[in-house]
Amino acid sequence: MIFQKQKRIVVIGGGTGVFNVLTGLKNYPYHLSAIVSIADDGGSSGILREEFGILPPGDLRRALVALSSSSSILAQLFNYRFENGTSLKGHSFGNLFITALERITGDFNQAIKEAGKILAIKGEVIPVSLENTRLIAQLENNEYIVGETNIDVPKHNPNLSIKKIFLSPSVRANPEALRAIKLADLIIIGPGDLYTSILPNFLVQGIKEAVRKSKAKKVYFCNLMTKFGETNNFTAKDFYAIIEKYLGKGIIDYFIVNSKKPKKKYLDLYKKENSFFVRYSKKELSSWKKPKVIFYPLLKEGAFLRHDPKKIASLIERLISSL
Repeated sequence: MIFQKQKRIVVIGGGTGVFNVLTGLKNYPYHLSAIVSIADDGGSSGILREEFGILPPGDLRRALVALSSSSSILAQLFNYRFENGTSLKGHSFGNLFITALERITGDFNQAIKEAGKILAIKGEVIPVSLENTRLIAQLENNEYIVGETNIDVPKHNPNLSIKKIFLSPSVRANPEALRAIKLADLIIIGPGDLYTSILPNFLVQGIKEAVRKSKAKKVYFCNLMTKFGETNNFTAKDFYAIIEKYLGKGIIDYFIVNSKKPKKKYLDLYKKENSFFVRYSKKELSSWKKPKVIFYPLLKEGAFLRHDPKKIASLIERLISSL
């Protein structure tokens, strides 16, 4: 009998986008590694970061829940957010739980592993770095915006474009993240907020170099919608250009672009937030030799415009079976 080696997939990002990718893939026989941004400094994560000096647990918590194979009530518990009271209001139970585990183990990386055991996750969740840092954006008028949450929810003029982002201080990659990238058969980047969820990972020392050197095929999922203050008026080509700017040219093998347009009534809701459907020229993108551009109907039906986890998994299964 011939046993096939289990394919190893690494997903890089943060937030809702990575949650959807992991949710879709966890029911397939792959070894999954989620490398998650540690730039978040808003809400519950921001408070715990300031009060306890720990890394922000929010995006890591989402990835843990996405990969969980335990009872749904336990996953719901980790995502439960307190809405009343003065000291707990706004905190999610999972964030507090991870903070407590960090206090018990004395090690944030170990706390994430212990949380993974409790949630019986299929795979591993890896903080991209184990060092504290802040995300900073330089705008087109050379104004500097400090903190992921201030970039994500702009208090500045959101019509100003982002010239560049960087981390201060500079931090080193988690060795476990580098190992996962080296061993990967497929690396998935995104989807997710470009400047606040995806790119911060490639600002960590060693990550983009490891991705470049990896023999894995690299896949980048383009966003469905633009985000006001980050990707105003971006087309699919613009999203890809920024990924190349930070990762390097010729690194991505597959560029996945959603081909299904949302219903007008949903687009009108997003329009009120200055968020628009990501446009593209199929003729232009189809002419690219590398990356290979794949147009695929990835939209999940409903008022919240998200990538469909099942459709993502179906597409990835096709890609990885060809490796």
